[in-house]
Amino acid sequence: MDDTPNQLPTILLVLRAKAADAGFTLSSEDRTGSLLAALAAGRTAGRILELGTGAGEGTAWLLSGMDRASRLTTVELAPSVQAVAREQLGSDPRVTFVAGDGGRWLEDFDGAPFDLVFADTWPGKFTHLDRALELVAPGGTYLIDDLLPQPGWPQDHAASVERLLSELDAREDFRCVRLAWSSGLLMAVRTA
Repeated sequence: MDDTPNQLPTILLVLRAKAADAGFTLSSEDRTGSLLAALAAGRTAGRILELGTGAGEGTAWLLSGMDRASRLTTVELAPSVQAVAREQLGSDPRVTFVAGDGGRWLEDFDGAPFDLVFADTWPGKFTHLDRALELVAPGGTYLIDDLLPQPGWPQDHAASVERLLSELDAREDFRCVRLAWSSGLLMAVRTA
């Protein structure tokens, strides 16, 4: 079976070119994106959080799956990188862009929980994990990627990934599944 996505967001090629021009090389892989779109499509009037906008490829995938009543908040530390996403996707009223430290945003956020949380950066994954998980609504999904060894990983990063996976697997309020697919994913659904 070929698992290459066949429904790419139309803006994806533009985002890739602009990300390359900006020197940004850490965008979500297409199979991860197709999963994001499918998860977003399963949430009617869903509330979605993306931690780590980057240049907006994951954002584009999420928007492609969302219905008109769904809303996406996407947070990025580097405003110059997020500017690519804002320029190409900012006219979509379903998305709110936040430029700032994801950890601080997680600490300060006091709104309703989210149906889907995609943590594609350190805050919400390797830092502020408990806070990110608190923001997942009952029955909601938490997704992280880049768990398989990647070029450029710091020497001790593999141990950090193993600690993170063990911590998530041990939680009684989430049901987890590890996917040795794409860049390495873990999906957790809040059960309590």
